Amino acid sequence: MKTLVFVEHDGAVVKDATLPAVTAAAQMGEVHLLVTGANVGAVAEAAAKIAGVGKVHVAESPALEHQLAEAVAPVAVRLMADHDAFVVPSTTAGRNIAPRVAALLDVMQLSDITSVEGDNTFTRPIYAGNAIATVRSRDAKIVVTVRGTAFEKAATEGGSGTIETVDASGNSGKAKFVSAELAKSERPELTSAKIIVSGGRALGSSEQFHALIDPLADKLGAGVGASRAAVDAGYAPNDYQVGQTGKIVAPEVYLAIGISGAIQHLAGMKDSKIIVAINKDEDAPIFQVADVGLVGDLFKIVPELTEKLPG
Repeated sequence: MKTLVFVEHDGAVVKDATLPAVTAAAQMGEVHLLVTGANVGAVAEAAAKIAGVGKVHVAESPALEHQLAEAVAPVAVRLMADHDAFVVPSTTAGRNIAPRVAALLDVMQLSDITSVEGDNTFTRPIYAGNAIATVRSRDAKIVVTVRGTAFEKAATEGGSGTIETVDASGNSGKAKFVSAELAKSERPELTSAKIIVSGGRALGSSEQFHALIDPLADKLGAGVGASRAAVDAGYAPNDYQVGQTGKIVAPEVYLAIGISGAIQHLAGMKDSKIIVAINKDEDAPIFQVADVGLVGDLFKIVPELTEKLPG
């Protein structure tokens, strides 16, 4: 089986989200990559070095500069004539592109897979992760999105893939890039952070959220996350949200502060290696998945913890 993996990048480097998708694709068969954009030679060279990659298809065009799904999908569909599976990371970009490719191929999309059981058989979580479904596709072509926390990241060195330029035409012109509002932070991005400090609605306000969570995260060199309730209340921006409707994370350490542990939040972080929970409610659901639980007033505990940490 030949797989085609969409490479996410920022115009200069390959994003970490691509690497678990490569691992998943390698379990299905031969791995080819698709790099789209404008002036992406450096990205293609970096992609060719990823372990296990056989070929890198490069589609360069001004219309692909911002990698709009409407422009990328036709390129992927043409390449699928010689590939059996299209694999994308389960990210905002991936979830935008994959359905369009599946629709153009007239096949079913398999979303958020967590394991590869065979050429056309996979597992995926349902009911917010409370059950795991085994699904099989009978379509001639397979389109899957990959949950990055379920697969190891492929090594960024050791590969020797060949680079091939492909046809970059096909943009319908129905969508155009207007602007991008990018959140810039010196902290690690949530999906790649080794430590995450998340705050919940119990923090009470945006001011208290940042006054307590930010100093602790800075001392730990951690990313900052939030529950959906905290985001909905305006305590934190939307890109902080962890959960089934936010970002799926699996850091080495996850600190849940003032988070009760609603099922949709647990679905986004329960694969973390170590979960530390701080909550005044000893019956909070978060304690059922926590490795370390501290029952108490977060407004006293968090400042004390921050003060005692070195750095």
